[in-house]
Amino acid sequence: MSVELEERPANADDASQEQELTDGFHLLIDALKLNDLNTIYGVPGIPITDFGRLAQANGMRVLSFRHEQHAGNAAAIAGYLTGKPGLCLTVSAPGFLNGLTALANATTNCFPMILLSGSSEREIVDLQQGDYEEMDQLAIAKPLCKAAFRILHAEDIGIGVARAIRAAVSGRPGGVYLDLPAALFGQTVEASLGAQSLVKVVDPAPRQLPAPDSIARAIDVLKGAKKPLIIIGKGAAYAQADELIKRFVERSGIPFLPMSMAKGLLPDNHPQSASAARSLVLKESDVVVMLGARLNWLLSHGKGKAWGAPGSKKFVHIDIEPREMDSNVEIAAPVVGDITSCVEALDNAMGNDWKQPPSDWLSAVYDKRDTNVAKLTQKVGSDLTPMDFHTALGALRQIIEERPETMLVNEGANTLDFARSVINMSKPRKRIDVGTWGIMGIGMGAAVAAAVETGNPVLAVEGDSAFGFSGMEIETICRYNLPVCIVIFNNNGIYRGTDVNPTGGEDVAPTVFVKDTRYEMMMEAFHGVGVYVTSRDELSTAVNTALDSGKPTLINAIIDENAGTESGRIGNLNPQSVVKKT
Repeated sequence: MSVELEERPANADDASQEQELTDGFHLLIDALKLNDLNTIYGVPGIPITDFGRLAQANGMRVLSFRHEQHAGNAAAIAGYLTGKPGLCLTVSAPGFLNGLTALANATTNCFPMILLSGSSEREIVDLQQGDYEEMDQLAIAKPLCKAAFRILHAEDIGIGVARAIRAAVSGRPGGVYLDLPAALFGQTVEASLGAQSLVKVVDPAPRQLPAPDSIARAIDVLKGAKKPLIIIGKGAAYAQADELIKRFVERSGIPFLPMSMAKGLLPDNHPQSASAARSLVLKESDVVVMLGARLNWLLSHGKGKAWGAPGSKKFVHIDIEPREMDSNVEIAAPVVGDITSCVEALDNAMGNDWKQPPSDWLSAVYDKRDTNVAKLTQKVGSDLTPMDFHTALGALRQIIEERPETMLVNEGANTLDFARSVINMSKPRKRIDVGTWGIMGIGMGAAVAAAVETGNPVLAVEGDSAFGFSGMEIETICRYNLPVCIVIFNNNGIYRGTDVNPTGGEDVAPTVFVKDTRYEMMMEAFHGVGVYVTSRDELSTAVNTALDSGKPTLINAIIDENAGTESGRIGNLNPQSVVKKT
């Protein structure tokens, strides 16, 4: 893109009159489009409003949110689903800080994302002279993301964007901050020189082959296993090596346990699935293969009662980040490289004489699984009124089973924890939830990105507390007419709606919301479809109707306010006071 130089006096040199210029606005757009980054999630304002307008005018899709954090969450999920960095665009200072929460979350979850924020000029910031929304944004961002860069000159935009892309997707993916001072956008350079400065990134995430001796070591450890287990994390889902991973798991014959966002990489009803025997396989296994998963709090750090006697496990850990090894427990066989290369090498090294795990181990796992599945099936088949979590999720479980292409977004406390075990997934990258940090508020941003990036219908299952963090984005969903159906499990509060103020005062307890809130009316205010349901049949009918129609829909599903437990299934992380005041 280029802009014509302003008209010169009649005696100006003819060549100068014909010279074409381009500016920072257009160079940034060109640099992004050159690298096939064509969708921006953000919030307009000073100094990036015109950039959003020009990006849209030049064929990019620019989706404007009501709050930067949710735009950032959308960009992060876009990165997870596509393998390309999702783009979030914010204004300076407060807007940047709002987006920074999402950037930090993306980095923690290993989602590739670039946060582009307008900022104040260096001369004013460094002397702290009180500029509009003055803040040293680069310094603040650096500790919270994978990489951070500032572009001061228009001719460096191409390199700056290239560095951000490569940093976001290479090695372990993560969030990158790109600081764009306001004056950068207006800088001009000759159009030809500007075009030459752009960079098409070649092989931004090169394969990293594992060392042959690490593969041999891992195979030796597996051959000695009596009770092996494979744990599959969302890193494996992100790799999009679905058929290769499926082949490796099935050839090995080893039971597998998927983490929540890895559900569907192999179907949850697969014969080797050990999801419903989680406690048994974690405690009793003797060799554990960590495939794109980390031994963090979600797996009790690989130690403690959940994992049986200390020293009873050997771990084979497959990860692209070598510093992840031995982060919590000793790793007997570290395999460092990208998921595709590592699994391919392991599969080849198994050979044709590979022996299946001992039958007594498989029988123990699958008998326990089948017993627990039968118990769960009875729970989710109930028709209680008012509904409890199992009743409501049982209805949604059947819908997802019948509509496997539907994107499932899930957050909350009990709403999240029960849904992880109740709703089965049969296809990869169809389940999006709170991930590694376990934060609230990802729901609406994730729902927007899931709809935009896949074109599939989205079912967002929200706790009433979780929905409150990003609820205003239902206007965004309606504005862009996205095929998103939101189901709010409404039990009048956080965990439960039954807590009381121990003092007997007028204020309700901290965990209690307004009774019988009519969330569906919020959706109607933005010309979407709102539905109020109190039974399993009503919920099933409403969700199926919404998914068939493709219309933005919010279903207010009334749950027994006594249903729910403190902190869902992670109450051990929520300390309780044992001191009684007199």
